[in-house]
Amino acid sequence: MAENVELPSPAWRDQAIATPADNPAKARRIALTAGLAASIEWYDFFIYGTAAALVFGPMFFPSANPVAGILVAFATFGVGFVVRPIGGILFGHFGDKFGRKPMLVVAMIMMPAATTLIGLLPTYSSIGIAAPVLLVLFRICQGLAVGGQWGGAMLMATENAPEGKRGLYGSFVQVGVPVGLVAGNAVFLVIARVVSPEQFMSWGWRVPFLLSAVFLLLALHIHFRIEDTPEFRQAEAKLATLSQRRRRSPVIDVLRRHPRQVLTATGALLGGNAALYVLVTGTLDYATRTLGIPKDKMLIAVFATMSTAIVLIPLFAYLSDRIGRRRVCAAGSIVMGVWPFAVFPLVETTNLVWIVLALEVAIIAISAGYGPLAALFAELFPAHLRYSGVSFAYQFASVFGGGVAPFIMVLLLESTGSSVAVSAYLSVLSVIALVSLALMRFTPVERSAPR
Repeated sequence: MAENVELPSPAWRDQAIATPADNPAKARRIALTAGLAASIEWYDFFIYGTAAALVFGPMFFPSANPVAGILVAFATFGVGFVVRPIGGILFGHFGDKFGRKPMLVVAMIMMPAATTLIGLLPTYSSIGIAAPVLLVLFRICQGLAVGGQWGGAMLMATENAPEGKRGLYGSFVQVGVPVGLVAGNAVFLVIARVVSPEQFMSWGWRVPFLLSAVFLLLALHIHFRIEDTPEFRQAEAKLATLSQRRRRSPVIDVLRRHPRQVLTATGALLGGNAALYVLVTGTLDYATRTLGIPKDKMLIAVFATMSTAIVLIPLFAYLSDRIGRRRVCAAGSIVMGVWPFAVFPLVETTNLVWIVLALEVAIIAISAGYGPLAALFAELFPAHLRYSGVSFAYQFASVFGGGVAPFIMVLLLESTGSSVAVSAYLSVLSVIALVSLALMRFTPVERSAPR
């Protein structure tokens, strides 16, 4: 039946993908804007994780057992990840139908609004059970927003990239993760230094959340100054010639026609995603609560580590344009399969130099897998299904790789009394990533690009 024919045709797809951006300077501006949008979204998303490790347990989930309080706080951190696939599905569906830009604008409004409201939220001691309920509600809004943001931002960057530079341009969005983390931790670090511990717990922790209100201005800039991508406009023109009966839901289409690409993309991200959140959020809690390391000391270590990632991610993405995405990602997965067994013994020394060394080597491996990811995912799916495909895979990997990782880490540490179990957990996920990379099947796009 005609309904089962893959649309658009592979020949048209090749032509659309292989066409470089007409204006390199404009392409760079769009990529940088997309990267800034991603940085802001991740800043908002990650400061919740820092606050969950340092504040939210006693402020919103008071309990006689401190471990129970931190588990509940991390569980609400995970809620943001659980709803990210829903955000990816919704934004992907409308992004493939109506464009990358409008969905990115919606996400850029939704995220700062929810983050600012968290900063204004009264604690449990003031309004009782309504406080944690509203906190979870705002976290859900954050999860929905970041679920749609990544796909829109990375496609704005990669689909405008000149030929042979898709990896580098896509890395501008990937850099948003460490930039957001560094910015969030920098704000927390400064506040922790200038106010007393009592003031920090009373009102200081709110400042990073309230700062998010100014980020709404970027949404207006994107709305009025940035055009949608050439590939989407060509796909839109092609699909406009089809009857509505033959235009299925993009999400259903991508799962039905490209299940292998979705599964392998999800698997490829699992190890690095879990490692990132264990190192940034889980280790922050473990070092401060269990090992007694001062909070500002650990924030310095995380700050230094993520600052390194800002340099490494574009470097590995550029390398992937030269020697292939899978080779670079596989090298990172191999290191992450082994290094976690050294990370925790080094952290347990409580010496800042050894802690930074442990995290720095880990972030090199994570950056190798994460830098080329935007281009790698874009090359797995055809243009008319790409927003749905990349969002679905990325967000589901974030749930099972990153969202539950700090929670699993705490459970493993409490149940086994040893960090070896956490290292083994990360190692298994790295093996899954390697197998997924080996099994990937790409759409016939940008054939000259190494894989």
